[in-house]
Amino acid sequence: MQAASRLKIGISACFMHADPQRALFTGKTLQYVEQSIAHWVMSTGALAVMIPSPGGATQRGDVTLDHYAQWLDGLVLHGGADVSPLSYGEQPLQERWVGDKIRDEYEIDLVAAFERQGKPVFGVCRGLQLLNVAYGGTLYQDIETQVPRSLRHRDAAVYDKNFHGVEIVAGSRLAALYPGAQRLRVNSIHHQAVKDLAPEFEIEAVSHDDGIVEAIRRRDASRPFLAAVQWHPEFHLPGTDPAAIDDAALLEDFLAAAAAALPKLSK
Repeated sequence: MQAASRLKIGISACFMHADPQRALFTGKTLQYVEQSIAHWVMSTGALAVMIPSPGGATQRGDVTLDHYAQWLDGLVLHGGADVSPLSYGEQPLQERWVGDKIRDEYEIDLVAAFERQGKPVFGVCRGLQLLNVAYGGTLYQDIETQVPRSLRHRDAAVYDKNFHGVEIVAGSRLAALYPGAQRLRVNSIHHQAVKDLAPEFEIEAVSHDDGIVEAIRRRDASRPFLAAVQWHPEFHLPGTDPAAIDDAALLEDFLAAAAAALPKLSK
């Protein structure tokens, strides 16, 4: 397949903010993508492109997030630092949950740019939480603190091999992607979660054990594609857990939406 015919999918950047105590890149801000998410996007032939944030007052040149949204065919928001409670009108319950408001603002602007272009957005883990906040929802700052008798959704000892079951909402698009399946087995690496769902979305899956929201999608299918999962499909590698779902259907659904938008944009 020629490069010109491949879908170009943007991936939002993770931030490592300037730290004068860091031995490497001392005092410099780094922006990067985690390798597995790029490989997942590329697994069906799409091109993965990291989208850096504009430089604000220090920016050189006139490139904006809208330029990237015009050029690319879709956007993936991936995992990383906590969403800041300040981004949804709350104060952090603990200092360690302050999150990354700078990244929040960048990604909210990025989602808005792709929305203006009518192009699809898919969120993974933090990406689900960011989408919910961007459209008016709120989060649990820490599941174990705020949800009594909750499942342990993040276990540092096993990290991406922490698996649990999720229940699919009947009649949802997710149910259509996995016909005949009522429960999926997925990995779980998060301590934040949806508290108040944004009006724009509907729930497509919840944790079997405690009802934590695990998948959301925009209610209005006539509007640009917005969907997200709380788990990490990019970590579902062969042999990791034989019972875990095949996440290819999620990626194909998102890429199909990107491909479907192309003729509309060229008219």
